[in-house]
Amino acid sequence: MSVAAEEELTEDEHAGLELVRETGGIHQSDFWKELGVSSRKGSRIVESLVEKGLVDREDTIYNGHNTYYVSPTARDLEFSLLMAGDMLSPFIGEEEVDGNSDAFSQWIMNLAYEE
Repeated sequence: MSVAAEEELTEDEHAGLELVRETGGIHQSDFWKELGVSSRKGSRIVESLVEKGLVDREDTIYNGHNTYYVSPTARDLEFSLLMAGDMLSPFIGEEEVDGNSDAFSQWIMNLAYEE
């Protein structure tokens, strides 16, 4: 979605989008409470943001109730922060993180030389 289209959001939609981006994802049952709107209005805001491609929504169970999990779309994520030159961070997909590994040292050196 273009910045121009994002500027066309209502005040409530903009607040909702910011909440989803700041939290990195939120359950819809908490979303409307955080915004201080009714659950019905919260649902409408989420539906509008989904239609505009600004957030993703998936079914989930939270505190024993069916709800949705609302998260930023992948295009909102800044993947370039994982790059150093043409190297991807060596920690992507790793369960064991070793700060002393050669791969990490090389990645840090690439970051330093980019400046």
